[in-house]
Amino acid sequence: MFDEIKPHLVELRKRLAISAASLLVMFFVMFYFHEAILNWIVEPLNTALIEVGKKSVHAADGMVTTSQVGGAFFVALKVSFFAAIIGALPIILSQIWMFIAPGLYAHEKKMIIPFIVGGTVMFLVGVLFAYYVVTPFGFDFLITFGSFKFTPLINIEDYVGFFTKIMFGFGLAFELPIFAYFLALLGLVDHKQMIAFFKYAIVIIFIVAALLTPPDVLTQLLMAGPLVILYGFSILIVRFVNPAKEDDDEDEDEEEAQEETPEVLETSKKED
Repeated sequence: MFDEIKPHLVELRKRLAISAASLLVMFFVMFYFHEAILNWIVEPLNTALIEVGKKSVHAADGMVTTSQVGGAFFVALKVSFFAAIIGALPIILSQIWMFIAPGLYAHEKKMIIPFIVGGTVMFLVGVLFAYYVVTPFGFDFLITFGSFKFTPLINIEDYVGFFTKIMFGFGLAFELPIFAYFLALLGLVDHKQMIAFFKYAIVIIFIVAALLTPPDVLTQLLMAGPLVILYGFSILIVRFVNPAKEDDDEDEDEEEAQEETPEVLETSKKED
């Protein structure tokens, strides 16, 4: 049994090594620009602090702080790694495709470019949606709440971890149409199966939104809402790529088969 899976393990190790190497190279590149990346990451927080400062005297002194001796350095590593994953995403997706390609048909193997481009674009769309739509509402609500009593001193280490969690959550969530498209392309799912699973998908979507977003209803809805829409869009994609056979068509096929059967019997009798 081990001899059968050994070639797959060797191939997996090769793909993982290439992905890790690309991630390492992108990490060093992004570390050079870590200050600009960090400024981009902290901008929504600073904007929220400024807005809160206008509403409350106490919040005017709000600031971003660090509680560790090497806090700034470790934050630079975190933001560089976050940016490196996004930068190396096309290579990582290509290695995933090359690993599964031997089990595909010739016409399916040609879909590598749509898979890489589509997967990268949808991940970026999810990140940008989270950055420009979700975080302004979420941070403003969370920081404003109780600001009339407390001065917001935001720990940068906690904030970066919190920020990257939201970004990756939305990035992965927006991969749903791409994932559905290739499952349909491989014939593993049809649109009727996705429609039947919709009621369960709603529950899963809200659970995922609760786990990946801050503990407030507004931010959770801002994640769950687009996911529900993306699921509906995925159903349309699957229906176009791999539609389920309609019941009417099946009934017509059965009727035609029943009509043809007597004719076949009569023909065989005449021949006899």
